[in-house]
Amino acid sequence: MIKSRVREFIVSNFYVPDPDGLGDAQSLLDSGIMDSTGVFDLIAFLESTYGFKVRDEEMLPDNLDSLDHIASYVARKQSAASVTP
Repeated sequence: MIKSRVREFIVSNFYVPDPDGLGDAQSLLDSGIMDSTGVFDLIAFLESTYGFKVRDEEMLPDNLDSLDHIASYVARKQSAASVTP
């Protein structure tokens, strides 16, 4: 669910030459789909859609550079939020 929603956002808001060929592990930065400004657009989408704040130290390729990374990051944030009182 997370991955498909993020994929829909990326395909709708960035130039993706072959949306059907966008791989889950494909680097969005290296493939030119997103640039640094696009990362901020993605962060705004994640914050508004999933209701959490992306901290400065979390703005890393390990969290935001592919559909796999983004989905894992969102799942971790949601899990942490459900544990925090």
